[in-house]
Amino acid sequence: MNESYIQQLFADRIGGNQFGKDTVLYKFEKIKRAKRAALAAHPGMQLIDLGVGEPDWMAAPEVVDVLCTEARKPENRGYTDNGVQAFKDAAARYMDRVFGVPGIDPAGEVVHGIGSKPVLALLPLAFINPGDITIMTVPGYPVMGSTTRGLGGEVVNLPITPENDFLPNLDALTPDQRKRAKLLYINYPNNPTGATATPAFFERVVRFAKENDVIVVSDAAYAALTFDGRKPFSFLSAPGAKDVGVEIHSLSKAYNMTGWRLAFVCGNELVVKGFAAVKDNNDSGQFAAIQKAGVYCLEHPGITEKTAAKYSRRHDMLVAALSGLGFAVKKPGASFYLYARIPAGTKDGRKFASAEDFSQFLITEKLISSVPWDDAGPYVRFSVTFEAADEAGERRIVDEVARRLSEVGFVF
Repeated sequence: MNESYIQQLFADRIGGNQFGKDTVLYKFEKIKRAKRAALAAHPGMQLIDLGVGEPDWMAAPEVVDVLCTEARKPENRGYTDNGVQAFKDAAARYMDRVFGVPGIDPAGEVVHGIGSKPVLALLPLAFINPGDITIMTVPGYPVMGSTTRGLGGEVVNLPITPENDFLPNLDALTPDQRKRAKLLYINYPNNPTGATATPAFFERVVRFAKENDVIVVSDAAYAALTFDGRKPFSFLSAPGAKDVGVEIHSLSKAYNMTGWRLAFVCGNELVVKGFAAVKDNNDSGQFAAIQKAGVYCLEHPGITEKTAAKYSRRHDMLVAALSGLGFAVKKPGASFYLYARIPAGTKDGRKFASAEDFSQFLITEKLISSVPWDDAGPYVRFSVTFEAADEAGERRIVDEVARRLSEVGFVF
């Protein structure tokens, strides 16, 4: 059979005429296939999913009630374009109440997004020309880099490791990279490391942006999920931050609304305006009823505090279990991720060549799912979003993780 002419028409940014022919599997596809194979090989054994990066709870019942009520109103049926004003107003109040960032103008300094992922994908369209640079961190969430490359730009990745407290070393950039840089992406609390930033780091980022004419994009998807008395804080709380950048807040993680797809961008008016212009040409706005349910959420941060308390409790359990097995893990200050360096091998002589190798071992041999990250050393990401009905159920799952792994005998 002759190859379809369509095969020759794919854009180079997704592989050109080789699109679909690549035999290299994306790591998340490998994980899915390994899960299926492990379940088939061990019928009746529970797969413990510590890899999934989304909440296990549903949105709060009262939030669902608001959605249902608003969905029945005829005035909410149409396009919302760049957003419902009530949601923008609520976002500005939320930034003041929860993060101590007053003075956000809801008319010009806030716009909603259909989740934070589309925001990150669209922002480079407003700023990146061929040859421009987006600065990112590894390991990290890659979406903004993918769009940057698709536009003919370049990505400069700065490693984040325990040695630098999981903060990028901006001084490592060359003069040429600084000159060509347009965007700096930071993500704290961080996915996958769970690391939190400091006010001093955010102040350093502001200085760097002003010295090099760079726009800062702060991805704060996990910022409200803090533990152990820590108060949520924002990049925009740093002096001068609004002069150089924006912050993205997501209701997915903080309010257990991943499938609802709702976020907002706030901060520098020109950056917000640029994003809004690009967004206006890519979507027609999130359903008004969802935005109005979002208003209820932003006015009730106690929902997030309850969720954070659950994650904190689960982190305590998992850190204790893994530490007892020899893993050098430390409870993060926020998020639902626990980042762990892999063992060198096992006492029976098995060696782990990479985080991916170790992650596949956990799935196939112990039916425990994790996410591997080999970008800056061999680490795996565990998530405490496993499904459990109550605290007793959480304890049973963590105890079972410890039991299965204790059978191995790891060497570190």
